[in-house]
Amino acid sequence: MTTLQPWREVAEPHEDVLRGTFQQAEFAADLSRVHEGTATAEYQNAALFFQRTFITEGMRLLLDSVVKRLAGKGGDPVIQLQTAFGGGKTHTMLAVYHLARGQVAASELPGVSAILDSAGVTELPAARVAVLDGIKSSPNQPVLREGQAIRTLWGDLAWQLGGAEGYALVAQADASGTSPGKAVLEALLARHAPCVILMDELVAYVRQFEDGKALSGGTFDSNLSFVQALTEALKAVPTAVLLASLPESQKELGSQQGVKALDALSHYFGRIQALWKPVGTEEAFEIVRRRLFKTIRDPAAATRVCRAFADLYAANSADLPRETQDSRYLERLQHAYPIHPEVFDRLYEDWSSLDNFQRTRGVLKLMAKVIHRLWNDNDKDPLIMPGSFPLADAQARNDLIYYLPPGWDPVVERDVDGERAETTEIESRDTRLGAVQACRRAARTIFLGSAPTTANQMVRGIEARAHCAGRAAAGPAGGRGQRCAAAHAR
Repeated sequence: MTTLQPWREVAEPHEDVLRGTFQQAEFAADLSRVHEGTATAEYQNAALFFQRTFITEGMRLLLDSVVKRLAGKGGDPVIQLQTAFGGGKTHTMLAVYHLARGQVAASELPGVSAILDSAGVTELPAARVAVLDGIKSSPNQPVLREGQAIRTLWGDLAWQLGGAEGYALVAQADASGTSPGKAVLEALLARHAPCVILMDELVAYVRQFEDGKALSGGTFDSNLSFVQALTEALKAVPTAVLLASLPESQKELGSQQGVKALDALSHYFGRIQALWKPVGTEEAFEIVRRRLFKTIRDPAAATRVCRAFADLYAANSADLPRETQDSRYLERLQHAYPIHPEVFDRLYEDWSSLDNFQRTRGVLKLMAKVIHRLWNDNDKDPLIMPGSFPLADAQARNDLIYYLPPGWDPVVERDVDGERAETTEIESRDTRLGAVQACRRAARTIFLGSAPTTANQMVRGIEARAHCAGRAAAGPAGGRGQRCAAAHAR
């Protein structure tokens, strides 16, 4: 059998992954920091941002609408982004932010020219962009802009769009904490269009207002009145658009006041059909790959690896899950390369159901640590598989165990992976097993597919067929390919 190239020779990780210098915060897009010019280069630089951004179908539809709106060719005036915790809302807002500001030509932003062509727009006019961050803003602490105290969201919006001239339109309403009304907001938008308003974490801001209590930022009701007036005003200005993020997760709502705020805001924003479409698992493959790896250096070599796995699965159909026999499984392998799709399936389907595990950010953070350790260990596998996970590495292990109930650390250390693990001891006694780390691969795969459980999960554990697909022994590389025998899992 022809020797297949290890993934490390075909797909090179980004420098921060190689060095192990990544931080969790680096995976978290921060809209305010980008607006202030203090974010890391991957978010601050428009060209670099789009180079590492995979434009999903949902993002494409949303950008298409924004482009049409700013060019005066239709598009939705109000778009609501509502997805689960870690679902990519802020990342999508950043795509709109960089696109709308027009500081970098569309031709230099990968994937953007096709969106402009589809929308029938030859050149997108640079727009004014206002960012209202509910986490950063304080309802009872005015901010100073060139000596002017600004108290409310509408005061901040007016200043960001038009400076002192724009603020003058709402100065009285800002001072009194009352909504300026639709007519004033319409005049503000019309005077400074084309413009984009990005509202992030709005529920986190509004829920701080207690019923019947006035703060410098207004009241609970005046802020809701502002949102209602703003959405109505936007309809009348054909080159103005608002994107607002609302949480879907109950954990993000906080108190009962947060639930009340979400219900009210959803009512006003929900009048316009949002174009947001959640990221699909297949799209998530590409998102993670772009963020963690540079361009595939040898596409032909990657294709050979994926084809070899697909052929191996077809030849051993009796031992493997039905989905591996589907003709589309080869495409899934190619989309996910150099990571095996079973890794994504387990993380996105099982681990993401656990509290606090963020779908995209959580997967990125974990896989960055896994890739860093495998690279340093000179891993020679053709793909990064569930059986490849270096659970003996404290950082990778702790990142997974963090989301599980207490007590998992000794289980992994003694039964799954590491110098003291029983799997390591068995392999040391049998060189046939040790040569391909068969016991450790089997145990890692079973752990990844069975450790996360939730209250509504009907069946716990992992099927033998799924275990075989995820482990695939040593894979078809270097003549070591073998039928995935369940005996290695026993």
